[in-house]
Amino acid sequence: MSGGPSPQGDYVAAKRHGGLIYTAGMTPRESGRMMFEGPVHSGEIEAHREAVRLACANALRAAEDRLEVGEEIAAVLTMTVYVWAEEGFGAHSKVADFASAYLREQLGDRGICSRCAIGVAGLPGNAPVEIQLVAAL
Repeated sequence: MSGGPSPQGDYVAAKRHGGLIYTAGMTPRESGRMMFEGPVHSGEIEAHREAVRLACANALRAAEDRLEVGEEIAAVLTMTVYVWAEEGFGAHSKVADFASAYLREQLGDRGICSRCAIGVAGLPGNAPVEIQLVAAL
């Protein structure tokens, strides 16, 4: 590994099988420290842009850490974005748009993927968002 995100439990950050790489769910951590905490509130979606981008960057870095020399990610196939939000929140896809934009910025058309945005009652470390990717070589 080349310094990507470190697991916070008994799992690996990403697993490669054949031509696919599956990442664990990644939260907005830097050097193991949670940088953003608390639920997403209606009317404050923009305030969570950097948290989502950091979680997505961690997921992408975890996938890239599984590449061999000379390989690259051919495509991100799917992304799951878990959003811890206040009761009654309905803009999960708007939160996930920040992650989609990040992947497009980093990978161009290779970063455009299918996705699922899911509202949850809570996330590890009180993270507002957790992101999981499946990428193809």
